Amino acid sequence: MFSVTVRDHIMIAHSFRGEVFGPAQRLHGATFLVDATFRREQLDDDNIVVDIGLATQELGAVVADLNYRNLDNEPDFAGINTSTEFLAKVIADRLAERIEKGSLGEGAKGLAGITVTLHESHVAWASYERAL
Repeated sequence: MFSVTVRDHIMIAHSFRGEVFGPAQRLHGATFLVDATFRREQLDDDNIVVDIGLATQELGAVVADLNYRNLDNEPDFAGINTSTEFLAKVIADRLAERIEKGSLGEGAKGLAGITVTLHESHVAWASYERAL
């Protein structure tokens, strides 16, 4: 399996509901490094996994919709604990929609899957992997 990863970042504010979250139940900020890894079994006709420029551009567009937002105030996330794992899935699903629309080029339609990893710090991160 071949893969290409592109990176961006987001800065958000949010709070959690539930004792398991301890002090994170209060409003707090988080800065995540966001890695999107695109996979395919065979390279396309240009011998690439995906156009890195388009992948970087589309990841940037997806995270721009979340960047500098208080997720507690976003209608899409009303009543949801926007955990790192949950946000990884949101970003992966939004990238998948862009792939289906052709925003990453025709070659991207041969992708087998995508993994989005959000790095909370140098010691903790979470990922979501999905087929395309």
